[in-house]
Amino acid sequence: MFTTQTGLEAEREQGPPARDATGPSELQRLRARGPIRGLLPMLGPAFVACIAYVDPGNFATNIAGGADYGYLLVWVIVVANLMAMLIQNLTAKIGIATGRNLPELCREHFPRPVTWGLWVQAELIAMATDLAEFIGAAIALNLLFGVPLFVSGLITSVVAFAILAAQSRGYRRFEAIIFGFVAIILAGFLYDTLRIGFDASGAAAGFIPSFQGTDSVLLAAGILGATVMPHVIYLHSSLTQKRIPLRDDADRRLMLRFNRIDVTIAMTIAGLVNLSMLLIAASLFHDSGTDVDSIEKAHQGFSNLVGPGAALAFALALLASGLASSSVGTQAGQVVMQGFITRTIPVFLRRAITMAPALVVLAIGLDPTRSLVISQVILSFGIPFALVPVVVLTRRRDIMGPLVNRRITTVVASIVAGVIVVLNLFLLSQTFFG
Repeated sequence: MFTTQTGLEAEREQGPPARDATGPSELQRLRARGPIRGLLPMLGPAFVACIAYVDPGNFATNIAGGADYGYLLVWVIVVANLMAMLIQNLTAKIGIATGRNLPELCREHFPRPVTWGLWVQAELIAMATDLAEFIGAAIALNLLFGVPLFVSGLITSVVAFAILAAQSRGYRRFEAIIFGFVAIILAGFLYDTLRIGFDASGAAAGFIPSFQGTDSVLLAAGILGATVMPHVIYLHSSLTQKRIPLRDDADRRLMLRFNRIDVTIAMTIAGLVNLSMLLIAASLFHDSGTDVDSIEKAHQGFSNLVGPGAALAFALALLASGLASSSVGTQAGQVVMQGFITRTIPVFLRRAITMAPALVVLAIGLDPTRSLVISQVILSFGIPFALVPVVVLTRRRDIMGPLVNRRITTVVASIVAGVIVVLNLFLLSQTFFG
């Protein structure tokens, strides 16, 4: 049952055929194609990672934030997206600089008990992630076709298995599928934003940091958990570690430049989608006093207040988000297990195991939207356990070589990690003692 590599990992491990060391490197040959044709092969890893930043958990938390508090939490989405850019740049740099992914480096440089502890919490976080993604797709199928939620969950599992099959045919094919889903999500919310509009002055005021009571802090943590995703902190380093053979430090620096472009484009798209979710909910539901406490009610609100076209765009975006992010989550789970404990299981078996909690939630009739929001709060507690190792490892020259963090980068990343830890401790105290 246990294996040492997936087909995707084996392809990335082998890479393209070796070239003459005296001639131009693979990266130089790609770069010689021109500014566009030379750039396109470099893009992809960040787009796979960014799908996790627009997963169904974001739908639940962002819509709840806009409906309940209007434009108040706009600044949370902006800050979270800036954090995501920094984090994904650092994690991608790990793969470029070392040829290893984050879990592998943790296994090599941390004590064994720490490594196993990180692996256990990463698996639990992966289940919380999968809960949101799987339930979101099931809700979308229910909204689009009226299929009961549990049956929708079973259909989602079949489609997810089909998407996973693309991994065996190469990472570029898989990346193309994920990019297609990102395009659907972006198009859906662009359409709804243009149809609905929003109050520009109110949105601008939302850039000023503020809260309105403990509940708004809890929801802000959910938005943070839905935006900065622990499992893609692990995954992104794997996506860049063997993508293109890098011959020397000059190649690595050049690849890092392209990686920054990749991350900037992908995370900007994800940030715009998240921001549009909250702006639409604030304009449509908060300003009209409409009670929206579930994704289903949000869909109904789109239909009643705007029209069936807006509701259809919303549901299609939700479906694309759930299907794509569930596949990315499974891929991240493989990286986590292989890296931390040098074991993998077949991706289809992992998919079956991680989808089980979601099917249980659907079968026993728990509120799916509430389950989505809670899953995002759980995710926010897993961020420090992924982020702190990133900061610790990328500041070490013996690991990163010439791509080691600058001092200012380490300081900013440490502040980000500190803010997240403090916020989570506050939420923990409010949950149990507040």
